[in-house]
Amino acid sequence: MATTISATDVKKLRDQTGAGMMDCKAALEEADGRFEEATTILRKKGLASAAKKAGRATTEGLIGHSLDRDHGKGVLVEVNCESDFVARTDDFQQLVRDVLALIDKAGDQVSDAWLKDPNGPVQQRVAAAIGKLGENMAVPRCVRYAGHGYVAQYIHMGGKIGVQVEFSGVTPDVAAKDDFATLVKEIAMQIAAASPSFASRTEVPADALEKEKSIYRAQMESSGKPANVIEKIVEGKLGSFYSQVVLTDQPSIRDPKMSVADVLAASNKALGAKVGITRFARLKVGETTAA
Repeated sequence: MATTISATDVKKLRDQTGAGMMDCKAALEEADGRFEEATTILRKKGLASAAKKAGRATTEGLIGHSLDRDHGKGVLVEVNCESDFVARTDDFQQLVRDVLALIDKAGDQVSDAWLKDPNGPVQQRVAAAIGKLGENMAVPRCVRYAGHGYVAQYIHMGGKIGVQVEFSGVTPDVAAKDDFATLVKEIAMQIAAASPSFASRTEVPADALEKEKSIYRAQMESSGKPANVIEKIVEGKLGSFYSQVVLTDQPSIRDPKMSVADVLAASNKALGAKVGITRFARLKVGETTAA
């Protein structure tokens, strides 16, 4: 004898899964009224539809962010979808919150491989959201800082750009000062606006430097200058390169006459501290897709 499926049961399953009414009714009938099994049936259908949508571009979305009250731990994660309309829905924003919670739960286990594991918790949660919202979605990258310094964040353009910065030398007394809050905001906004690649000159890869030098040498080939003079000119030209890609060498967006290193030095003098910038991340929605 077939199990009678009530409208209340169908609505309950719809509320739990977001699937259509007729799909929920059919799943409950197939599962003889068992909710868990009906949910599995719908998930399987959701995963099947997700596979069909996997080739569609995901250039919209949000940068999810979470930050501990003591600023000892922070997470940024890029969650993509196809349209800004879906990005603004409650369901998509719940997906972002859920992904952040999964990253927080995994802790030190978080890695690129963990994030992209098709059988892992993040991709399973994304697959369920695809089935519910009907758009392709992706979580291409996340950044997690924990236990190595003071973590700060800045979210720009309503969640389209997220910046995370880790500072060293921040004591509780320093963290409580208004001058430090001003410094944190200025550095984070600098990263958002100027998009540096490295925190300091020492982080610039040797091959990247050699590439720049070879370009400058080629420009000087017909100058007739001695090799040792050309090398000095080349070293001088590297300053322009550093001012583009190295955070501390960049002109301050607040006062271009000062470098970010100058801003940091002035702040440290005012704070009576030795605050440094150890690392940072800048995530922009759709950047990895567009690249």
